[in-house]
Amino acid sequence: MTVIAGRYRLLGVLAEGATGTVWRALDETLVREVALKEFRAPAGLPADEVPLSYARLEREARAAARISHPSLVTVHGVATEDGRPWVVMELVRGLTLAETLEADGPLPPPEAARVGAEVLAALRAAREAGIPHPGVEPGHVLLANDGRIVVTGCGTGVGAASEDVPDPAAELRALGALLDAATGGDAGPLASVIEGVRSDGPESPLTIDQAERELRRLAPGAGPRSAGSVRPGSGAPGSVHTESAHSESVRTESSTRRPREDGDEDPPAGRSTGPAGGSRSPRRPGPRPARPRRGPVLTAGLVGVLLITGSLTYRLVRDEEPGAGPGPGGVTSTAPARPDATGTGDGPAATPPR
Repeated sequence: MTVIAGRYRLLGVLAEGATGTVWRALDETLVREVALKEFRAPAGLPADEVPLSYARLEREARAAARISHPSLVTVHGVATEDGRPWVVMELVRGLTLAETLEADGPLPPPEAARVGAEVLAALRAAREAGIPHPGVEPGHVLLANDGRIVVTGCGTGVGAASEDVPDPAAELRALGALLDAATGGDAGPLASVIEGVRSDGPESPLTIDQAERELRRLAPGAGPRSAGSVRPGSGAPGSVHTESAHSESVRTESSTRRPREDGDEDPPAGRSTGPAGGSRSPRRPGPRPARPRRGPVLTAGLVGVLLITGSLTYRLVRDEEPGAGPGPGGVTSTAPARPDATGTGDGPAATPPR
């Protein structure tokens, strides 16, 4: 593959337009992938003006490299090959707004408001740095995989003359057109903002500050607890329901836990087996149910067995003594005989008890 300026190896085409081609390239010095924009002189530009155009472009690109803003693509520098400047930029992985609209259709108004607010912040940063954007369109807005909204094209235009650079009112009108395209004409709550920034007069009814505040108010997660906003269905973080979802999972876990039984091992320190299902502070342990003492129970059982065994032994010995025979009905009498008792009939007299 071609190597530019002895350092950037071209890997493939990312995008092509009227002003040039954007390549994915490997910076072999820093061993990282970058985006490299190759420029072509505008059609019809006189040959003697081409070098001037390239020189102006290089100045703007170097000025853009001094800007650090999360919503502006980072410009690393400028490389030169055969007299032409190649702008070296960060490689932002994602789709342009134009590609997203073509694939998925219009954005919901709150998400379009988030895009508009970030675009407006990027345009403001570029203008304050002295390199206003030549004209933002859906193809200049990247919806990055990491959730950022990134504007490209600042300092990477075609070296336009100062009279061709849009003023702030023109930037707002371009933003209104971008919002209208992003919502597919169904702007909902954004309609008043779009109308306010697309005024045909020399001044917009909404200033840049007012437009940005209104867009951020309408963007998702505008409350103080928001941790960011995502397009519906993306599954990215930022939901304000994390806390309640965690509580629900704790309730579900505790409802399925079986009761503690005797003989179960004690849980590890710091864990609770109570209904809350959470951690228990070691400094304030709750009362533990008393375990039954097994020693007294076993002793009482042994004494009972001994008593029963003794009683049976006594009965057995008593029944084997002389004169202890069965009484009427086969029942053995243990009552003592009277001293004056005498036998009847031919049998011997009853033997007194010993």
